[in-house]
Amino acid sequence: MCLRDFIDDYTSKSIALCLHDVNEDILSRAEEIRLRVGQPIYIRCGKREYVPPSGFIPKPEDIEITVKKMSNYSVYAFNEEIRKGYLTLPGGYRVGICGTAVCDRGGVNTIRGISSLNIRISREVKGCADKLIGRLLTNDGFLSTLIVSPPACGKTTLLRDIIRQVSNGGLTVGLVDERSEIAGTYMGMAQNDLGKRTDVLDACPKAEGMYMLLRSMGPRVIAVDEIGSCAESDCIREIVNSGVALLCTVHAAAVRELMGRRGIRELIGDRLFKRYVVLSASKGAGTVEAFLDEELNELCL
Repeated sequence: MCLRDFIDDYTSKSIALCLHDVNEDILSRAEEIRLRVGQPIYIRCGKREYVPPSGFIPKPEDIEITVKKMSNYSVYAFNEEIRKGYLTLPGGYRVGICGTAVCDRGGVNTIRGISSLNIRISREVKGCADKLIGRLLTNDGFLSTLIVSPPACGKTTLLRDIIRQVSNGGLTVGLVDERSEIAGTYMGMAQNDLGKRTDVLDACPKAEGMYMLLRSMGPRVIAVDEIGSCAESDCIREIVNSGVALLCTVHAAAVRELMGRRGIRELIGDRLFKRYVVLSASKGAGTVEAFLDEELNELCL
């Protein structure tokens, strides 16, 4: 689904009319569209933000109508996603939600009085892993790899394309997609191309999901986005020791930042990851700043 069709189908008429005035070049590069009650609409393209020329300010009813359309006029049916702070829609679009959290027994039960929406635009960039993929595969299979990246530097896009190429290349991949961000699963169907041999475990906690895939699906590679907890690190250790390769991402600007995180520091120290890909946006999202081996030595691409 193209972005203009998405806007027409899933936003209020007033918001859609406002966004229709936006230059096509801006929409083609848009990464996020932020809608806030009583504030201008902002479109983010890389490091720049644009405001639609009409200067339209969304009202509470615009956000309400948009949420109803996004939930197919059955907000209750989508409450499991809403209480986690997002909605996943056809085409791999993911919409972040803010408002008033309704809590019960220490957890969020739902979100009411929704006042902000962040439409994150999923873009597949097939081939963005072309320069890396040959250095991540050997005759024995895939080398466990950690993608290190600050936010908005293309890590999810790169992760998605590596999965696609590894899967199409003959290896079975199991993906734990905790926030439906990589596969863009909607009604049980992945909206993004993850290759012919990829099994997706959607909306499942990462550590639990990795164990489930290991025990039941026989993957050669397990992929997961944004690791960090000690439980996830313990799971990664068990998976690698069982002979299955890992493909993971983590938020950081450099590998040295990870040394302050106990679980990940131990994985690095034990050389469980054989390759590190460090990203930045210095020359646009997806810039490879460093490519390292298990001893953190620089490798040439």
